[in-house]
Parts: sequence; structure tokens; C-alpha cells
Amino acid sequence: MEIILEVKDLCKRYPTFSLNNLSFKLLENTITGFIGVNGSGKTTTIKTILGLTPKDTGDIKIFGKELAENEKEIKNRIGFVFDEGYFYDHLTIKEMKSVIAPAYSNWSEMDFKGYLDRFHLDPKQKISTLSKGMRVKYALCIALSHQADLLILDEPSSGLDPLVRSEIHKLLLEFVSQKGKSVFFSTHIISDIENTADAILFINKGCIILDCNKNELLAIHKLGDPRVSSPTLEEIVLAYLKEGN
Repeated sequence: MEIILEVKDLCKRYPTFSLNNLSFKLLENTITGFIGVNGSGKTTTIKTILGLTPKDTGDIKIFGKELAENEKEIKNRIGFVFDEGYFYDHLTIKEMKSVIAPAYSNWSEMDFKGYLDRFHLDPKQKISTLSKGMRVKYALCIALSHQADLLILDEPSSGLDPLVRSEIHKLLLEFVSQKGKSVFFSTHIISDIENTADAILFINKGCIILDCNKNELLAIHKLGDPRVSSPTLEEIVLAYLKEGN
């Protein structure tokens, strides 16, 4: 399988927190669940990968290339959804799209309208009137309308109701079923990735403490006695967190 993203010995230091020599890979046609408690370093890692926060040391390659030397080409192939808002509240859905779309050479108006219909979003509605769930759906509409190959989501389902979260998970599975696509999905809600992720990347206090295939992890911890329930993914991850502390 092709490597979509490769991070080697990534470090980013702040006075009270640091990312410490992070190394991992994302493979094509894979959903990687990036798990960690709030403040563990998930958002810092993502912003550093995207060049929004400068790294101190380490190497980052996306689609086999360095971001600094190929920023326009690489970002044209990435769709991203952040938990924090980055839309102008005074604009409508259609007006905001008109601001963002020109940045992408592969923008598809047909795809965009299709996603709006799927999520029942009115292009004339103002951003300020959208609920959090609707804002996430709109961000996904934008992220998926320019033929992206890598979708990066930072805590997209935090605070959303189960129905909206289920819709998001279904869309991610559809996306990654297409050849050459990959998803990097950060969350502190383990159940969000239990039924969708192929790989688990667990960060704690700025360090990667678990990097593995989800099914292999579950198989390793499966109990041999059929009368005893096997541990859930959440129980396994919490055990690693306890060891990491």
C-alpha cells in the first residue's frame, strides 16, 4: 500500500508542552484514528503537519513530498475539518464557498451541490445560523468538493449528537473506499473510531504510545475463555493510557 503521509522524529516545543520525536505513517485506503485526551498534542500535531505551526525538528512528507517545497500542490489534495470555526459568520453558505473554492484547482461545483443536498443545507443560509452539527457538515462539503486524496479531521464530532456522528462516520467510510484515499481522524472519543478506523495512533503527553492495526490490537487482547467478554477498544486504550502515566 502507498504511504500517504510519513512523519519522522517530529518535535515542537512550547514552554509548558512539547511533541517528542513523533514518527508514524498513514497508508492509502485507511482510516487512522488519532486518539488522545484533550491537551495530549493532537491539534498541535495536525497543525504542524499542515504547516500552520512551524516544526522545530523532524521530517514530514505528504504524498512523498516536502510541504514547504510543494505547498500548493499538496494542499490542493488535502481536505481538512477543524473543530474550531474558520468561516465568516456574516456570509451565506454560498458566499463562503465562493471565497474558498478559487484556492483549489480541482474544485467541483457539482460535488459541492451534491453534498449540500445530502446534508440538507440551504446555500442561502447564513453561517451564523448554523448549528455545530451543520457547520461540521458544511466543512465536510467544502473538504470533499475538490477531489482531495487525504482528509484530515480534528475533533469533528466533539459535542455532536449520535445521529450526526453516525452520518460523518458513514461518509468517511465511503470516502476511503475510493482508490488512493486516506483519512486522519483525531478524537478523544474512542467510540467514534471503534467501528470506522483501520489503524490506531494513540498520543499522550506529546508522545506516541500506541501505533497499530485496530483489528490486530483487538485480537491480541481477546480473552481465550468464551465465558468472559473480550475487552472493548476503549478498555484496551485506557489500559495503555494508565501504563503511559
